[in-house]
Amino acid sequence: MPLAATVARARRLIGKKPGYLLERAVREMKCELDRWLAPRRQHAFERERLLALAEVPSIDRLWRQLQDRSFPALTMPIDQAVVDRIEPGESRRIREAAEMACSRTVNLLGTGPITLGVPIDWSRDYRTNLGWSTGFARSIDFVNRDRPSDVKIPWEISRLQWLIPAGQAYLLSGDERYAATARDVIDEWIEANPLAYTVNWASTMEAALRILTWTWLFHVFARSPSWSRETFRCRFLSTLYLHGDFTLRHIEKSDVNGNHYTADLAGLVFAGLFFGNVGDAARWTRLGWSNLISELPRQVFADGVDYEASCAYHRFVFELFMWPALYRRCLGLDVPDEYNQRLLAMAKFTAAYMRSDGTSPLWGDADDARALPFGGQPVGDHRYVLGIAAIALDDAQLASWFGGPRSELTWIFGPERVAKFPHTPMVAPPSGAYKNGGCYVMRDGATHVFIDCGPIGLAGRGGHGHNDALSFEAWLEGAPLLVDCGSYVYTASFEQRNRYRSTTSHNTPMVDREEINRFVDPDNLWSLHDDARPACLKWHCDENEDVFVGHHRGYERFGIDVERTIRFDKRTRSLEITDRLNGPGTRRISIPFHLAPGVSIDRGADVVRLYSAGHEFEVISKGDGWSLAIEQCSISPSYGIALPSQRLVWGKTGPFPTQLTITIRSVGSFDR
Repeated sequence: MPLAATVARARRLIGKKPGYLLERAVREMKCELDRWLAPRRQHAFERERLLALAEVPSIDRLWRQLQDRSFPALTMPIDQAVVDRIEPGESRRIREAAEMACSRTVNLLGTGPITLGVPIDWSRDYRTNLGWSTGFARSIDFVNRDRPSDVKIPWEISRLQWLIPAGQAYLLSGDERYAATARDVIDEWIEANPLAYTVNWASTMEAALRILTWTWLFHVFARSPSWSRETFRCRFLSTLYLHGDFTLRHIEKSDVNGNHYTADLAGLVFAGLFFGNVGDAARWTRLGWSNLISELPRQVFADGVDYEASCAYHRFVFELFMWPALYRRCLGLDVPDEYNQRLLAMAKFTAAYMRSDGTSPLWGDADDARALPFGGQPVGDHRYVLGIAAIALDDAQLASWFGGPRSELTWIFGPERVAKFPHTPMVAPPSGAYKNGGCYVMRDGATHVFIDCGPIGLAGRGGHGHNDALSFEAWLEGAPLLVDCGSYVYTASFEQRNRYRSTTSHNTPMVDREEINRFVDPDNLWSLHDDARPACLKWHCDENEDVFVGHHRGYERFGIDVERTIRFDKRTRSLEITDRLNGPGTRRISIPFHLAPGVSIDRGADVVRLYSAGHEFEVISKGDGWSLAIEQCSISPSYGIALPSQRLVWGKTGPFPTQLTITIRSVGSFDR
């Protein structure tokens, strides 16, 4: 293992409990043994071994036995006209995406369209043309601190979710080209990625997510002539079984767990339910499901907010908990009511943070991750989460809040069930407080304000949370105005990673350019000190106004208290933000407001005017000694993409206490 990786791993273990350290040491030793055992395990897992585990006389018998098992998504042929009646243009979207798959062209994580070629280089970052050598996965330094490679690109390509449209197109047309494409790509992947011996085995979550995709592809193409060759069938099933075995052996369990562990558990449930009673499959199901039941209330607060403090990961984690439940349901297995109710709470929080056009705040990290992506909606549109929960959990309120594209639902539940689902404009939920997760939502009509006053993420470790205490996003009259900056990239650039998660990239006061929550180490990209510990002091909402008052302790180490009041007046359609800072000494204070891309600015002597989506707004500030600067910035709406924008920055160097009030008021529509 490289020295940098060893040091980073050692730092993460400091301060852990002895019992956990012992358990971790044993697990690490077993994982290291795969350096020698994994190649032998794969070599020994031939036709006879698979048949012995399944207790069947032939691969054909096993194949038919598995294909007759139920699956929690559409895998049978469907009429194109039926699909288009439910979601107009859906078949065309699928055909175009399927043709891209057949040409081995992908567009992911901000790469733009890239052609992977024949054979695909599965260990290559196609954006930078840098790659990783083959070798034991645990010895590969996939972070590569000193070069701009991004391991997420080969990982995303290896998830093979870009083959899903080929499967959908096959169900619509029966065209064997799609089946042959999927077969050839999977065959290449197996050949180039021996068990535990490339970068695509370096994170167990990647193996687990492949299980989800491969099991669906199996059920789609199981009857295809292109998949009928016994050698391919044996290779496919053997590799899929070894994915389940690898996931259990290398499970990413810690003293505090997040989406990686959840993905591992979901993968175990899928592998177990797919194989039924073959070999260790029943054990995978039992372990995966029992731990999902335990993890759900640990990772998701009672109010439905995922504790990783991110809209994008909230959506991803919902999928990871929901899909195993759907799989169990379709096989007639039970799902505890408490589990269903927590999923329902997650969906209701999703409804709260989404705006009327389906867009979501750039709260916390985002890497575009999905479990099984079937729809064609934009990556930031999470409305399908409401639809899945509404149908699966039979909730009329969620159904009334849905109002989004139905393509995702069609490929999960089938056209007959979705055709009965209401297709009406979204009825927005009211303003609400999600106090456990520390999120507060003001809304009235098309106005939506999302406020973060919660823990930093992952039980105070940081994780995918940002330095965003008391930050907020604001859509007024349906027009995008103020946003956080997003995430942009992870390991591709340590500098950019730290900049986008820093205090200065969020709409919250900053003192002396110090972080609200100190970085543990600039090289530790997912950890923060738990300094801020924000708290809501007041929350009130009625038909006239919504009021939030909160504070944090991030600058308590300097003796400074930060308090913010946000007031939304529904009668005057105005938003008022008041920041009060108190403490000793003289310090430099900056309060940035990051504008959504496309917002234009006119600056007058006393008033700043903003123009967005056909609406005009005036911004008036009140406070002694404050200056206003307009600066360039960039906003990352999704992973790997950064758009130019501007920000308003109020600054002051002076003694405390100090106060600044900023009012944003809708003036009306404009024509420019």
